[in-house]
Amino acid sequence: MEEPFARAGELAALATACCWTISALAFQDAGRRVGSLPVNLIRLAMAVFILGAFTWATRGTPLPTDASLHAWVWLSLSGLVGFTVGDLCLFRAFVLVGARISMLIMTLVPLFTTIFGFLVMHEVLTPTQLAGMALTIIGVSSVVLERRRDANGVIERLPLGGILLALGGSVGQALGLVLAKFGLGPYSAFASTQIRVLAGLVGFAVVFTATRRWPRVRAALADRQAMSLTGIGAFFGPFLGVSLSLLAVQFTEAGVAATLMSLAPILIIPVAIIFYREHVAWQAAVGAAVAVGGSALLFL
Repeated sequence: MEEPFARAGELAALATACCWTISALAFQDAGRRVGSLPVNLIRLAMAVFILGAFTWATRGTPLPTDASLHAWVWLSLSGLVGFTVGDLCLFRAFVLVGARISMLIMTLVPLFTTIFGFLVMHEVLTPTQLAGMALTIIGVSSVVLERRRDANGVIERLPLGGILLALGGSVGQALGLVLAKFGLGPYSAFASTQIRVLAGLVGFAVVFTATRRWPRVRAALADRQAMSLTGIGAFFGPFLGVSLSLLAVQFTEAGVAATLMSLAPILIIPVAIIFYREHVAWQAAVGAAVAVGGSALLFL
């Protein structure tokens, strides 16, 4: 019989997939109202305060002042890669190709995580893992290359820029996850998330200063509906979802955690159909299932 919480890592990863489904849709709608860049910055600022309140209540300190230098260095690097670079790409992809397609392309995260594990930590890839990678690529490709027709019956394809941005997001998340696991150790997952979020916030502040886009942030703050959606996304994304993802990699292998987190594209399909009236062809549903099945082989 398994010990209590023996599957805590796997359960945390599944909960992460649920959180990311909610946050992806919230950020998609907020980004379409005020732009992806302001949403990125504002949701991290919101997350810093939420995390500070939570860690103050649970750990007695609002800031991760007890973290080691090792944790600060690697978790900060993870935050810059995952939040600033990865999410910068992903949030723009939400606007260009939508949350459902973007999250489907994010099923490539376990593939990239496995590759980074091989390159950085010299983990040997098994034939099963290689087969899982192949299935994941086939599943994602079948949806990305799907022929669609608009309201006038004209065949259209997904914009290449949106697909490449979603790919960039998956690479950033995978590398950020590996770096986070390396820096995390036994340290608190929520405090570790706070370090990552702070680093990501600094990264975005540099981007906004360099591109002189602070006026767009002020304009976005005036849109109450966009801020409500961003608040929902901040709670289920950088606060709860990312913290659960760190709990997942703390208690199980990074590749296993990434695989279970990649269930979000399956979870998002019924939501897209019911609430967004989005037409999902059977080929797209099958492609999503194949992609997640390929990720499951990486779990095995």
